[in-house]
Amino acid sequence: MARVLIRGCGDVGSAVAHVLLRSGHEIVIHDVALPATPRRGMAFADAIFDGASELAGVRARRVDDVTRLRDVATDEVLLTTAPLGDVLGAVAPDVLVDARMRKRAQPEPQRGLAPLTIGLGPNFVAGETTDLAIETQWGDDLGAVVERGPTKRLGGEPRAFEGHARDRFVYAPVAGIMRTQARIAQPVSAGEAVAAIGDELLLAPLGGILRGLVHDGVPVDAGAKVLEVDPRGDLAKVFGIGPRPRRIAEGVLGALRLRAGSGAP
Repeated sequence: MARVLIRGCGDVGSAVAHVLLRSGHEIVIHDVALPATPRRGMAFADAIFDGASELAGVRARRVDDVTRLRDVATDEVLLTTAPLGDVLGAVAPDVLVDARMRKRAQPEPQRGLAPLTIGLGPNFVAGETTDLAIETQWGDDLGAVVERGPTKRLGGEPRAFEGHARDRFVYAPVAGIMRTQARIAQPVSAGEAVAAIGDELLLAPLGGILRGLVHDGVPVDAGAKVLEVDPRGDLAKVFGIGPRPRRIAEGVLGALRLRAGSGAP
């Protein structure tokens, strides 16, 4: 059993938390106070806004008092937005996983923040930025553990659903505060107004149900992915853990087992 601190409450970080908790580990998730997480039906992100949330039978609870993070259990995920330094001091994690999935950002070196550090996605270099890394691109290497060197460069297009790939998404045309009364899984028609950022209306690009929608009142950067429509209309594809996040999470679990089997600190 390890005490694991996960950075990022999006669908990937939440899948990692879910899989590791179900494997007997103690889990704390750290994120910013107002995360711009679109796929909230597939994440623990709403615990930040509502105090608690559930994902595939696992409960997450928001904790604001960092001293209470010392009492981590294996029956729920704890989620906090306290300063990272305070969280590290209170949790004293055995493992730190950077699951923020900042595809175009250069990750800061995190080795030494915990006995084992793991980075997910592009731009991580195993042995430099983190001890290990996990491949996150679709393909045969999805979920593979990288023990030395960089992960793959960012590339490729989103997977197509019924012929729709990147056109399923809406990106913020300007920076500002996301405003919406819509909800995850809500049916929408092509061209329907779903949200706004300032004077800019955000329209559904096609008909279907909302798979991704940044929470009302959250600041977003220009170009950020803020809305996603799934043309399949299947609620099971909107709630729960998706195939890609699950394979990435299983890769993290494999990394923990790899390090434990090696006897390395």
